[in-house]
Amino acid sequence: MKGYAMLKIGESGWIEKERPACGPMDAICRPLAVAVCTSDVHTLWEGAIGERHNMILGHEGCAEVVEVGSLVKDFKPGDRVLVPAITPDWNSLEAQAGYSMHSGGMLAGWKFSNFKDGVFGEYFHVNDADGNLALLPKNINTVDACMLSDMVPTGFHGVELADVQFGDTVLVIGIGPVGLMAVAGAHFRGASRIIAVGTRKVCREAATGYGADEFISYRDGSIEDQVLAMTGGKGVDKVIVAGGNCNTFESAVKSLKPGGKIGNVNYLGSGVYLNIPRVEWGVGMGHKQLNGGLMPGGRLRMEKLGALVAAGKLDLSPLSTHVFTDFNDLEKALFLMRDKPADLIKPVVKLSD
Repeated sequence: MKGYAMLKIGESGWIEKERPACGPMDAICRPLAVAVCTSDVHTLWEGAIGERHNMILGHEGCAEVVEVGSLVKDFKPGDRVLVPAITPDWNSLEAQAGYSMHSGGMLAGWKFSNFKDGVFGEYFHVNDADGNLALLPKNINTVDACMLSDMVPTGFHGVELADVQFGDTVLVIGIGPVGLMAVAGAHFRGASRIIAVGTRKVCREAATGYGADEFISYRDGSIEDQVLAMTGGKGVDKVIVAGGNCNTFESAVKSLKPGGKIGNVNYLGSGVYLNIPRVEWGVGMGHKQLNGGLMPGGRLRMEKLGALVAAGKLDLSPLSTHVFTDFNDLEKALFLMRDKPADLIKPVVKLSD
């Protein structure tokens, strides 16, 4: 089969590989649509998770099942399915402890384009099919379905990690596709005021539609100074970090009230240490919590988030600004995500409606 792969750090291209084999609990799928993520950029050009050779990229897509293992009960060839970016091993001890995304080790629930070939191939393998796949609702198109792989669950997980409650004032740092879904999730959770950090017009317009109330730009001064000025020096109740780098946590801590919480879902592609300011962290005693997590995967998560979209409660159409219809355009889509032109939120390659 053909796939678009990371050949080594900084180099990618099309390669030929054997079609993956199907285990008794697994499924083999062919993509109906795939999306490129900034994580692919971090992995390929920054070497954020280390060297990978001839590994097919991609972890966002929806698919048609072409083969299932002998022990798979709930899916069959021909089923159109949602595929989460994170596919845990559900019988692992980590899953039983409540951290399925780390089944088998740190981040090991993230298998596509990390430990095994991803979804940018003519076929791809899904472990534990009954636990990880979900039927694609008929009224969700394949482009929107790609957003349910990663962007929606990751952005919403940032809201969960920050523990957003009714009436909270929430700061969302970074309003790319994940940040936009963090805005939407905070709005669903009942935030009374959502302040978003971002500069691109297309992202600000989308964020307004998802519930953002006010915007600030790092170009106008430090994030924390602007936030404190907007809140009468009090700061915000919760911060969701969906963009930036290791230095961003300094602004997050400085913007936060004592007793507040930070939820980070940003993939930190470079750097060694986070910058946590000592004094503003209450010299270690400010009750300012920092939680960072990989999105939960699995069938239940996909079904619940899919139900939001199918019911018309969450419109994902603003996210997919660049849609291609040729598998060979994957490279173009990947480079678009790397270069991030002003009108881009998310590129998708649609192979079927």
